[in-house]
Amino acid sequence: MVKQKTIAQEVTINGVGLHTGQQVVMTLKPAPVNNGFTFVRVDLPGNPVIEADANYVVSTERGTNLELKGVQLHTTEHVLAAFVGCDLDNVIIELNASEPPIMDGSSKYFVQAVEKAGILEQNAERDEYIVKEVISYVDERTGSEIIVMPADEYQITTMVDFGTKVLGTQNATLKSLNDFKEEISEARTFSFLHEIETLLAHGLIKGGDLNNAIVYVDKEISDETLQRLKVAFDKEDIAVKPNGILDNLTLHYPNEAARHKLLDVVGDLALIGTRIRGKVIANKPGHFVNTQFAKKMSKIIKAERRNQVPVFDLNKEPLMDITKIMNMLPHRFPMLLVDRILELSDSHVVGMKNVTMNESFFQGHFPGAPVMPGVLIIEAMAQTGGILALSTVPDPENYLTYFMKIDNVRFKQQVLPGDTLIFKLDLISPIRRGICHMQAVAYANGKIATEAELMAQIVKAK
Repeated sequence: MVKQKTIAQEVTINGVGLHTGQQVVMTLKPAPVNNGFTFVRVDLPGNPVIEADANYVVSTERGTNLELKGVQLHTTEHVLAAFVGCDLDNVIIELNASEPPIMDGSSKYFVQAVEKAGILEQNAERDEYIVKEVISYVDERTGSEIIVMPADEYQITTMVDFGTKVLGTQNATLKSLNDFKEEISEARTFSFLHEIETLLAHGLIKGGDLNNAIVYVDKEISDETLQRLKVAFDKEDIAVKPNGILDNLTLHYPNEAARHKLLDVVGDLALIGTRIRGKVIANKPGHFVNTQFAKKMSKIIKAERRNQVPVFDLNKEPLMDITKIMNMLPHRFPMLLVDRILELSDSHVVGMKNVTMNESFFQGHFPGAPVMPGVLIIEAMAQTGGILALSTVPDPENYLTYFMKIDNVRFKQQVLPGDTLIFKLDLISPIRRGICHMQAVAYANGKIATEAELMAQIVKAK
């Protein structure tokens, strides 16, 4: 079990927004469990909040831009990549402008801010999606494609082909998030000269300079263009280096462009909202294909978890068979409704019952169309929960369990003869004074059959 993480204390970063040119104050704050990454616009009335969610992506022009109820955020990918690269789950990001500071065009300074704040492990399990089969998204217009396949940890490979002599084809790989800081975080954003000219013509990159963007010269550069660049970047002189980039910058890596594309993938896929355990391969990635893939993954994960059924090996020797169960529970035929205990820990229990036509209750419920009574499914879940409660005392044979409360019961599917019922119960709160409060779910035929909140108390038998 991997615990969720947040930062240990708040930390502030000052800078300028790449496209707006605004001075920005960004404060990172610790966040509670299951908060995820949330942006707060403290410069707007009511301090509106925008979650880092792929469904809020409204534009991917020169960055990943989010919008919720008219409130916008621009260029979110670099700071989100830093959080994932630092193995964080929950952070509140307060901004007094519409985009984080660009800094040097990488995630380097955001990683440093996280390290300055420190990392705090939280008392909750990380939500992780384990990839079991290949999932892909293809942009037919550009030929860009992203796939994810099963792997032991989160890995990413990017393959980029820019179709220019100055850059050509590049690849980059992140084998483990542990390598993000050293191998990826310093890779800076980049543009081609023809893109810079277009952005300047549209009044963008107001916060850009030669210290936060690598500019690849992919065309003949005229004296007029050089003069415009001098004015835009406030430089007395600008020249082209032998390796085809504008001066004042030295590449950190020969494949820095591919590494930055990988950084963007990490940041954009943070919008899925769930950590991925799998290997991502991105061919010609960009913010559009990245976020479309994130939306697809988010939809798949939500759909699977609506009907998520734990997988247990029913052929494996059980933790407790019927004999051991009878040694702990006082129930006997026809009211013993658990056949096996498959798992048992301090906070959860998993039980099983084979439902056969020989059950006594099918004689009257209903002879022509037998259905297991819902109250008996609840009773079976309660007996399974009784195993969890009684396992906390040294002499369970001397105790009994009694119902105290049943809440939020839902019957979603009939249970019929021949079905195998799986009961999973998790503690909602620690057991105190013999009171056991549990979330209970019964599964049959790969679907949820019944769910409820159960409260019981163990008392010493007279």
